[in-house]
Amino acid sequence: MNMLVDGEWRTGAYESTDEEGNFDRQETSFRNWVGESRGDSERSGGERGELRDDTEFPAEAGRYHLYVSLACPWAHRTLVIRALKGLEDAISVSVVDPYRENDGWEFSPEKEGCTEDRVNGFDYLRETYVAADPDFTGRVTVPVLWDTERETIVNNESEEIMRMLDTAFDAVAKHDVTLYPEGYRDEVDETIEDIYDPINNGVYRAGFAGTQEAYDEAVTELFDALDRYDDLLDDRRYLCGDRLTEADVAMFTTLVRFDAVYHTHFKCNVRQISDYENLWPYLRDLYQTPGVAQTVNMSHIKEHYYRSHADLNPKRIVPKGPAIDFELPHDRDELPGGPPEELVASPR
Repeated sequence: MNMLVDGEWRTGAYESTDEEGNFDRQETSFRNWVGESRGDSERSGGERGELRDDTEFPAEAGRYHLYVSLACPWAHRTLVIRALKGLEDAISVSVVDPYRENDGWEFSPEKEGCTEDRVNGFDYLRETYVAADPDFTGRVTVPVLWDTERETIVNNESEEIMRMLDTAFDAVAKHDVTLYPEGYRDEVDETIEDIYDPINNGVYRAGFAGTQEAYDEAVTELFDALDRYDDLLDDRRYLCGDRLTEADVAMFTTLVRFDAVYHTHFKCNVRQISDYENLWPYLRDLYQTPGVAQTVNMSHIKEHYYRSHADLNPKRIVPKGPAIDFELPHDRDELPGGPPEELVASPR
């Protein structure tokens, strides 16, 4: 894979698998927090996401900008939170081209669904990384939360950006919605952690496995976890009970791509999500939550995976199917709970 090395773009500089053929995801590098003082939560004496007066990055409308790919499930998480909170006017967005080649994520404003770099005017996303750190070494990933005032990257870790958008910007959000509610927080954190390796990252572990053994391990853990969560959702509407939470957002962006991409492209073909008794209506329920469907761009999703991974799909042919109807009735409203009342009262 391609990456920056001391601020210079290098092709083929990063191996995506380890010596045993296991997919090796590089850790993210920028880990500051909006609304929190500098340093980790233990040293600052508060919980992650707690607002503080001495922050370097105060939560202000119009100050922050998201760089995303509509194809990427990690970036998609932040767009779903932004929509559910009603932060579209407070936090602006730039969308890269779904087709990522040797130069990495690129801005192609002439392409449907893509934009120019609306704050810096860069041609490539890697330029934002170099602007933040001229000697940066690492992969150039989305999402990126950019501070337009200090002209630097705040954070490029999707889980942390998701939490910041959910907890730090209430004062400028249009919707009085929380996806990290009191009384659910421990379970939300535990669930996000529990689904990450076998499901969210598991599809990549299977798809990019370099050996049969690595693939077998990944795909077995993936479907064991999907089976377990299908059972869990038999008598609860959401992963943590009767409330829509960040855990559901983290699960949604993987599930919505599964049948169209991961099932075939990543060889995760033991079952489709549409084969599951509970996961399939659960996915439709999430998709039909007001504001969520508008964040899904299946053409970007399919183009990115099938065209960008030449080692998996050398001809770069994008399949026409499958035809997936996420608008089918789901009957999940027969279970206790539901989406936030404010979203239902004013659907978009």
